[in-house]
Amino acid sequence: MGGRWVEARSGKRFSTRNPATGELLAEVAEGDAADIDLAVAAARRAFDGQWSNWKPADRQRLLLKLADLVEADIEQLAMLDTLDMGAPISRTRASKQRAVGMLRYYAGQAVSIHGETIENSLSGEIFSYTLKEPLGVVGAIIPWNSPLGATLWKIGPALATGCTVVLKPAEEAPLTPLRIAELCAAAGVPEGVVNVVPGYGETAGAALAAHNGVDKLAFTGSHLTGQKIVRASAGNLKRLSLELGGKSPDIVFADADLDAAVPGAAMAVFANSGQVCSAGTRLFVERRIYSEFTQRVAEFSRSLKLGNGLDPETQVGPLVSSEQLDRVTAYLRLGAQEGARVVSGGARATEGALANGYFVPPTVFVDVQDEMTIAREEIFGPVLSAIPFDDVDEVIARGNRTEFGLGSGVWTRDVTKAHRLARALRAGS
Repeated sequence: MGGRWVEARSGKRFSTRNPATGELLAEVAEGDAADIDLAVAAARRAFDGQWSNWKPADRQRLLLKLADLVEADIEQLAMLDTLDMGAPISRTRASKQRAVGMLRYYAGQAVSIHGETIENSLSGEIFSYTLKEPLGVVGAIIPWNSPLGATLWKIGPALATGCTVVLKPAEEAPLTPLRIAELCAAAGVPEGVVNVVPGYGETAGAALAAHNGVDKLAFTGSHLTGQKIVRASAGNLKRLSLELGGKSPDIVFADADLDAAVPGAAMAVFANSGQVCSAGTRLFVERRIYSEFTQRVAEFSRSLKLGNGLDPETQVGPLVSSEQLDRVTAYLRLGAQEGARVVSGGARATEGALANGYFVPPTVFVDVQDEMTIAREEIFGPVLSAIPFDDVDEVIARGNRTEFGLGSGVWTRDVTKAHRLARALRAGS
């Protein structure tokens, strides 16, 4: 905070654990409202100070330096992501291209922000133009499902545009964001421009969302928390960028390339243990191939290696925490109680080396109805609900029957049908 490592004002700390083993990884300073106050003040001083004199080319060079440091440090960053939130090391190592690429993209944007001249019809010699200026202090709250990517996704644009930032990482996975703060300092980010305050959402996160010294809040997480942030933003009408939950429809027609659609539909849910907001958790399958396709998806899911993310062969790691494990297994019980049938997975994995971790195997439910809880609510775990459909108009209507609208997918060889659904499905991606 403010270019220095400091303890929380309260002196409190919280534990972060390896979700594959339950073992303690670290004790982390537990920031709260008092620490958010200090971080916002530091960010404001930096914004009003020397940072305001940095030219676009200066910010570009800084971001390129940070990209180089992230690239050189990618093995440690990947290891921190795997240890702290459980993703397979093969997945976190593969994040290098995206992480470094994002920073270099933002570096390009730093010198590509332009206003415009505007011809007007008023009398006299009047010259009109627009000038794009940095907003000021940006608050950022990120989830735990991709700490490296989420951190850079928030910090990068703030640096590119000349803003300063206060980042509140998820309490389940704070280690990678703290390491990124070290790399920012090494890259030459001035004191107070990037501040990382670990802590709980109800305290540090809520304080950041409501803070009158924050000009904009960027949040990625659940829709319930997003609603609270909208209400908290009213104090100073801060600008908001929200990426919220999902219950995305993934639609498979009988004319699809099933050899591609089977692993595609499965990994649309099981990648990152289902802890992806845009996961295609509602799998709509045309009725005449429903039985064959769901059987093949179940067989594929059983072939995936479940285990400790540090094992390079692991394809599905643990859930991030014991709390998330409890949440997901509660949905597994509820799905069975409401009449859905499990054809793969369905219960916590406790055998052998998995016993002390937070493991749920890839789970496929069939005979799912639209009104079932597992088909309506975001589970954020490796749980797929397979639902049959009969025709295009029907599946469009059912696919759109959700309070979420984040993502969607279509599997078909018919280009006309694909374009029709792309327009008709109310989803951001």
